[in-house]
Amino acid sequence: MPFINTKFSGEITSAQQDEIKTAFGKTVSILGKSESWLMVGFEENVPLYFKGEKSPKIAFVEVSLYGNASGSAYDKFTGEVCKILGETLGVPADKVYVKYSPTDNWGWSGRNF
Repeated sequence: MPFINTKFSGEITSAQQDEIKTAFGKTVSILGKSESWLMVGFEENVPLYFKGEKSPKIAFVEVSLYGNASGSAYDKFTGEVCKILGETLGVPADKVYVKYSPTDNWGWSGRNF
């Protein structure tokens, strides 16, 4: 049950959203999760500053997941996120932050797991 939300400083076309969503769906298995439970969100044109500067290509990715993953899985997934956003949106890897929020409490369909 992961939710991956991407905040991006520029515009994201529908085709780019589909490409990113598909790529996240394939790589989420690194975290021990499957695409069948994956939810993906996008926020575009978000004013983001890094090192005191506004850049046209900055992204902040929040990964919320039920349970936890290993440190090596997080490392590998961060690399994939940077690769995906670099190829799709042109965001340099050094302008991407990825935040992980594992939880033991996750609700769905009127109840909690």
